Amino acid sequence: MRVSVTWAAWRSFGALLIVAVLYRFTKISRTALFWSAFILTRPLGAVSGDLFDKPISQGGMAVSRYAASGVLVGAIVLCILLFPQRATQRSH
Repeated sequence: MRVSVTWAAWRSFGALLIVAVLYRFTKISRTALFWSAFILTRPLGAVSGDLFDKPISQGGMAVSRYAASGVLVGAIVLCILLFPQRATQRSH
């Protein structure tokens, strides 16, 4: 049985949305919510890697692993520069 990519994407998005809503509106452990989101995003990385790595004839982008890794490292560095972390001004 083949599951539609669209269905899988919406299911993953919905699960992450539930974690975000729980974070915003409940007192559930932030650590538990972090690990829930962490586990839910692991398949996203695997699917993205497959998309870059597969040949075009198989629905991929035919990008080498080194080029894809370089793009991802660049995106991470860009995010670090654009979204600097600052110390909190108040105690929790």
